[in-house]
Amino acid sequence: MAWLWGFTVDDALISTRVAHQLATGHGYRFNPSGPIVDAVTPLGWAPLLVPFAASGPWAALLAARWLGAGAWFLTAAYLGLRFAALGTRAVVVGVLALLATVPLAAWAVAGMETGLVTALATLSLARGFLARLSLGLCAALRPELLPWALTVTLGDALVGSESTAKRLRSAVSALALALGPFVVVALLRDLLFGAAYPLSLLAKPSDLSSGLRYALGGLLLSGPFWLLAAGPAFGRLSGRGRVQAVAALVHVFALALAGGDWMSLYRLFVPVLPSVILVGAELAQRSSRFASGVRLALALGASAVLAISLGPSARGVLAQRRELIEGAGPLLAGARRVAALDVGWVGAATAATIVDLAGVTDPTVARLAGGHTSKRLPDSFLEAREVDAVVLLAEAPTFAPLSEQRFPRIVERRVPTLASAELFRVVGILPLRGTRQHYLVARRDPR
Repeated sequence: MAWLWGFTVDDALISTRVAHQLATGHGYRFNPSGPIVDAVTPLGWAPLLVPFAASGPWAALLAARWLGAGAWFLTAAYLGLRFAALGTRAVVVGVLALLATVPLAAWAVAGMETGLVTALATLSLARGFLARLSLGLCAALRPELLPWALTVTLGDALVGSESTAKRLRSAVSALALALGPFVVVALLRDLLFGAAYPLSLLAKPSDLSSGLRYALGGLLLSGPFWLLAAGPAFGRLSGRGRVQAVAALVHVFALALAGGDWMSLYRLFVPVLPSVILVGAELAQRSSRFASGVRLALALGASAVLAISLGPSARGVLAQRRELIEGAGPLLAGARRVAALDVGWVGAATAATIVDLAGVTDPTVARLAGGHTSKRLPDSFLEAREVDAVVLLAEAPTFAPLSEQRFPRIVERRVPTLASAELFRVVGILPLRGTRQHYLVARRDPR
């Protein structure tokens, strides 16, 4: 976590801007006068950040990062106790895997809800009411975890030592706890936002081919799944160990169907990785030293590949976003409505209304045809939304007209073709540190 302390993502700033609106009395909104919207924020996460959000989204982001780090630190301590209960070899394999797993460390400090969800998912490894409730809370906060939660719930009931009748009663009560929070949140979403599903389902439609690539990449590169690469030794696992292993694979399948995620370092894998490491530690305790060593070497090797390829850039994201926010502030001074695709950092740079080109904070745009970065904006979009500033990611931008710029993403290429786009003048260029790209800021000419 210390090495990756500089990691974050723009979506974290979306959640903290919602928390800021709540803290300042504007309600569950991304914009003070905008629609009530979940804004890709799990229901309950933004209110948790309200005590830290009064002074702005950035302050709430810093608090969210410490909350995530604390949650993961306590989670790791609990896992250490579980390793110790298994034996010395389990301690060695489990601790080394925990220390080396890059996605766990990075997403704990990213400022999103992932650290909290990971702690809840790890708490579900225990037994009893709280463990079962934790499964339901995980699915409520992250809907893609529902198949995993149900698999764990039913599997634990099936491998129990009680009579068949007792196991059935246990399964029914466990299912109620696993499904209950998910259903309650869906009903609350429908009541608050007019839809039982997250807005991100519309803004970021699923793509099976992308999901399959994401699932395969997570299996090979996240690290811990290599600890499960066993043959006959797999049969030596406890019943709960086998259940957790199967549930983790069910989660991988669910992520493939959900279309994966655009964010770096396999965020959607993270909540189940502690359970995978625990099963891997148990497997190491019940296998030969050689087999355990080979699996651990493969897991550490995958983690090393991820750390070397993405670690250096991931560590610089927080400073990178801080520079953008500080640079854009003066350029957007006096703007009333700013159109952008990356609304997280732009929303932290200005108190103006943000016009979301991706739709993750705007239900109307979310329903337009196209994907996250390819929404088919109507020709009158800039005029209808009264946009007076735009922030667009460009390749080698200049102070030439927008129509002469090169944009890597489809929806931003669309902006210069919209009605009245010719009235916008580039007023500033902000380098995106660590890349060859820049953000350009253009303001509408009042004449």
